[in-house]
Amino acid sequence: MILRHIVMWKFKEGPDKEENIETFRKGLLSLTDCVPGILSMQFGKQMKENDRNCDAVLLMDFADETALRNYLQHPEHKKVSAFCKSIRESRHAVDFWVEERE
Repeated sequence: MILRHIVMWKFKEGPDKEENIETFRKGLLSLTDCVPGILSMQFGKQMKENDRNCDAVLLMDFADETALRNYLQHPEHKKVSAFCKSIRESRHAVDFWVEERE
């Protein structure tokens, strides 16, 4: 089994919104190089404007809860997270176990 971590965000409107999302995306993706325990990471952006939908989603897989906890507590993740807090309106997350198919 793998632990899946999904996070979705709605970002603040403004002239820098797209640039902020791209900066955030690059920061998140850079974490795969410095945070051990990440099995996979995907970042996706909403295809078209829709007030009811989130703007972006992150899907990550970890081997176990310790790996997820280490990721969340890693200093580089905290830097990226602090930037996100400054540009977002809302955040939603869920962590769940996924059975691997043979």
